Amino acid sequence: MSTSPEARAWIRVRADALRRNYERIRASVAPSTGIIPMVKADAYGLGMREVVRALTREAPWGWGVATLDEGIRLREMGVEDPVVVFCPLAEDSLPPALAARLQVTVSSLDALDRLIEVSRRARIVPMVHVDVDTGMGRTGFDWRTAGGWMPRVIEAARGDIRWVGCYTHLHSADEDEWSVREQWTRMQEVLDQVSDTPAGLMIHMLNSAGALRLPEFAHAAVRPGIFLYGGEVGAGQPVPEPVVSVHARVIHVRDAEPGTTVGYGATYQASGSERWATLAIGYADGLRRALGNRGHALIQGAKVRIIGRISMDMTVVDISGVPGVRVGEVATLLGTEGRESITVDEVAELAGTISYEVLTGFTARLPRVWTGLDES
Repeated sequence: MSTSPEARAWIRVRADALRRNYERIRASVAPSTGIIPMVKADAYGLGMREVVRALTREAPWGWGVATLDEGIRLREMGVEDPVVVFCPLAEDSLPPALAARLQVTVSSLDALDRLIEVSRRARIVPMVHVDVDTGMGRTGFDWRTAGGWMPRVIEAARGDIRWVGCYTHLHSADEDEWSVREQWTRMQEVLDQVSDTPAGLMIHMLNSAGALRLPEFAHAAVRPGIFLYGGEVGAGQPVPEPVVSVHARVIHVRDAEPGTTVGYGATYQASGSERWATLAIGYADGLRRALGNRGHALIQGAKVRIIGRISMDMTVVDISGVPGVRVGEVATLLGTEGRESITVDEVAELAGTISYEVLTGFTARLPRVWTGLDES
């Protein structure tokens, strides 16, 4: 296993799998469609710098982030491609965003007015993506009232802003096709209010699930996220190649007599003579506490049960059926060993959450060990 010998636990990330997942999105949409990989939240917890390095050779149109700091970090890394900040920015964040040439989101007329005021003082024409709410409800101009706000956007686009894109967020693309079609219809009603569309205006609405389920709605660009990083995007859709695996060392092995308990609350009791192994990973590393007495690990190619509650720094597994396990061996909490595998979506289901939260929940205490970056 490729990591330093002193590492207690770590995440392995495969650049080749990441690129192949990108290529599957690329192949799903028209050659003219731009790809905007979402690299927010440190590229879903895997490492923004390494993800950008791995995907730059694929020539994406630009990169998607959620915060000012994430956008500035990309610029500090030397990224010259377009960077779109998809969350509304506070007024005091606008000057550094403009200075860094970040493309910003506008979700209301008040926000548009503030942006124009700040940009005039800075003598910078901002690059703007207009966020339209077609059902997500978090941010964006209401699609039903486009007749009221669209004229003001069009007016601003005559000199106060550079209107680069117009987009919406899909709320259920991983669940059904109907919702995507409904949101696209609403988006079309908004676009019908634009009598003189700015040259090159980008229309984009598809996430990973949308790009694979209904690529005919891709238009100018798509914004893949979870599929790139190995998360599934709905029943019946293509399954991504696994990108991430999580590993921890065995730090203790013991024989447990019948009736022996383990973990806080003593929620597990040996029903007979058992053999247990303690792994050097816990919820402080991002291993979901909800996996206690439910989840699994792989040791020597065998799937073993997590027993008792997961602690902050340690997790115990039942290795009764796996002879010869020794201190220092490596267990896999996410990934493949031999014929057995544990996927991020399986972990999410057992933990009662989603793959996004599993990936972004792994903490900085786990080193990210990348493979395949030298091929970039």
